[in-house]
Amino acid sequence: VELKNHPFFIGTQFHPELKSRPTSPHPLFVGLIKATMK
Repeated sequence: VELKNHPFFIGTQFHPELKSRPTSPHPLFVGLIKATMK
């Protein structure tokens, strides 16, 4: 899934929150945080 001209958009069919830990977040969450800091 792609939205041109949108700063951050990802569609997934899984739950990355189930793969995250407080000291080791899933890369999708890291990318989201980095995008919001721009």
